[in-house]
Amino acid sequence: MNNKFEGSFVALITPFKGGKVDEKTFRKLIDFQIANGTDAIVPCGTTGESATLTHEEHRRLMSIAVEHVSGRVPVICGAGSNATLEGLGLIQHAKKINADGVLVVNPYYNKPTQEGLYRHYAYLASKESIPFILYNIPGRTGINMAPETVARLRKEFSNIVAIKEASGSLDQVSRIISLCDITVLSGDDSLTLPMMSVGGRGVISAAANVIPKEMADLTHAALSGDYDRAQRVHHKIFELLKLLFVETNPIPVKTALAMMGMTEEEFRLPLCEMAKGNRADLKNALTRYGILRSKKVKTDN
Repeated sequence: MNNKFEGSFVALITPFKGGKVDEKTFRKLIDFQIANGTDAIVPCGTTGESATLTHEEHRRLMSIAVEHVSGRVPVICGAGSNATLEGLGLIQHAKKINADGVLVVNPYYNKPTQEGLYRHYAYLASKESIPFILYNIPGRTGINMAPETVARLRKEFSNIVAIKEASGSLDQVSRIISLCDITVLSGDDSLTLPMMSVGGRGVISAAANVIPKEMADLTHAALSGDYDRAQRVHHKIFELLKLLFVETNPIPVKTALAMMGMTEEEFRLPLCEMAKGNRADLKNALTRYGILRSKKVKTDN
């Protein structure tokens, strides 16, 4: 690995139990990820149901992640908000606890212009020196960050180091890379290899919650130039990747982890359990992949 902003990053789920954050399980999930080759831990993102966390819970999870990882791999804290000043508070907390970086999503619901997006990120990046990963996910936020805006931010702020690109467009990835030297990470698990083939450097992955070793193997093979191996892994896991997004993330991922005995199958409204048919398809796929046959879960404990 050439730097700490490439490879397979897990967008870690937030486990709940009885309506509260299950801190014990959260720590175990971190150990499971590190033991299976994940390159960085990303708590409190979309997959971590950040939109339903209280501010206190959000900060607590960020602090637990940094403390428990204890330097074994980087911790990139989800710290985005649709209110710029609210996001700044989360970013300042990440800086205070010595997180390795922050993942900052486009302001959702507001639908700012490209100038508004620029000013949002410019304000935040000018206030804190911590490394920033921009997060472009139009399907969740209602706004697409243009490659020209990405390039403008990268050229003006040295602490804006990467972007999680979840527009689903290889053209957009290619355009970003042609305009500036920012590190591009896939925000769509099934597009990880295609994005890396045009210059991406890895993925911030929801699926890595379930198959951390495979996502690490795929990205490491591609980074080393072994595209034959990367393609084999991609085709092996492709069906499962699609099933893990058959309903809104993180519903299928969290359901799979519950089936694996690693967490409770508990969500916060407005998210709810999977439809029966999709649930059966997911369980069958996990069985075919051999994930549900093993009684033991590999950790470093």
